[in-house]
Amino acid sequence: MRLSFARVLIASFAVTCAAFAATLPAHAADPYQPRQYVQFKPAEWVKSASIYQINVRQFSAEGTFNGATAQLPRLKELGVEILWLMPIHPIGAVKRKGALGSPYAVRDFRGVNPEFGSAADLRHFVERAHALGMHVILDWVGNHTSWDNVLRSSHPDWYVHDSDGKPTPTPWYDWDDIIDLDYSKPALRRYMTEAMVYWVKEVGVDGFRADAAGLLPQDFWDHAARTLRAIKPVFMLAEWESRDMHRDAFDASYAWSWWDTLHDIAKGKKDATALYSYYAWNRKFYPRQAKRLLYTTNHDKNAWDGTEFEIFGDAVDAAIVFSFVSEGMPLIYNGQEVGNRKRLAFFDRDPIVWTASPYTALYQQLIALKKQHSALWNGAHGAVMDPVPNNAPKQVFSFVRANASDKVFVVLNLSAQPVTARFEKTLHHGQYRDFASGAPVSVDASSSFEMAPWSYRVLVK
Repeated sequence: MRLSFARVLIASFAVTCAAFAATLPAHAADPYQPRQYVQFKPAEWVKSASIYQINVRQFSAEGTFNGATAQLPRLKELGVEILWLMPIHPIGAVKRKGALGSPYAVRDFRGVNPEFGSAADLRHFVERAHALGMHVILDWVGNHTSWDNVLRSSHPDWYVHDSDGKPTPTPWYDWDDIIDLDYSKPALRRYMTEAMVYWVKEVGVDGFRADAAGLLPQDFWDHAARTLRAIKPVFMLAEWESRDMHRDAFDASYAWSWWDTLHDIAKGKKDATALYSYYAWNRKFYPRQAKRLLYTTNHDKNAWDGTEFEIFGDAVDAAIVFSFVSEGMPLIYNGQEVGNRKRLAFFDRDPIVWTASPYTALYQQLIALKKQHSALWNGAHGAVMDPVPNNAPKQVFSFVRANASDKVFVVLNLSAQPVTARFEKTLHHGQYRDFASGAPVSVDASSSFEMAPWSYRVLVK
């Protein structure tokens, strides 16, 4: 009797375990199966896109949404697909920097800066961009607000307070025109998420660039991104450098370390081998779906460090080309396509001077190159970079990106000295077209390239 009862008990337990296992994900049933790290599907229109950053205040003579809308056909012709608008919200007056203040000192997350126009003007900009096949993302400043943000009176408890009980700017920075929000407050998290939802639903924007994204809790971004993607496919860009941001929230993150290393190489402080660490980490540490934002300048670099010409000097053209052919997602800051050589004022009006420039053709060609060659597409849609060993590794950085239908061979002389580049192994062998000249090029074991200082060769097939 006892033995029969034990058998029944064991059988019942086995059935229960089997039923429970059937409810688990496949990887939970088999812990040795690889798990997919990224938990969301990126928007289809992101796969080969380049980003264009618009500083609305300086972008047109008017400094308005309507002034920017008038230039959309030109941007369409340039080939960019994602337009990033710097913050469009009203700017705080208390402790304002400069005459007009920083757009990153937000006074109302649901308002529009009257300096730029009306909400209807912004909506028209978005609609016109969509009609031309482009997408629009807004700069989102979630970490802090201006001192006179509308939340100060309605929700003073949503702010971080110092030991004297007063609101405080972000510690250790010179951001004295802003004060920090406190994300331990569930109601604040709901408010900020619903505010982002508002811009997606009511204005039709296609995502956000998150300012200082790592200063906010990751679980806030994870939930906010899931909420937004439940409405429609969006693109999320984090101003931060972290693998964890890519799991649930962000399509793309900044490649700060790439820029820093390339800058040091251009200044003669490091040689080309300094890039190996960045690419090793990018290959092994980041998921393939992650898109790393590559740029030669942006609003911060232009305003505080100098134009790309000041920063990179003779290396600027090679750096620009590198940002398009490397694994990553390229960014153009407004004015780069006409070779803008002035630092744009950050707190005052300082319109870009739009003039004819050979850089327009260069950017058009690079954007077209990226779209036409799937090996150069973003994240997992593109091919990985495989190194091509050469005889001068401290000067020459060479690699191939190839998939079943496409192949790109890139050689960059990242030094101020001429070099004759010769290559080992066979990965780079093949019949190509030279990106710059259009001439056919055959590459085999006997091939060598005479590389002028800071020159590049991009061969495609």
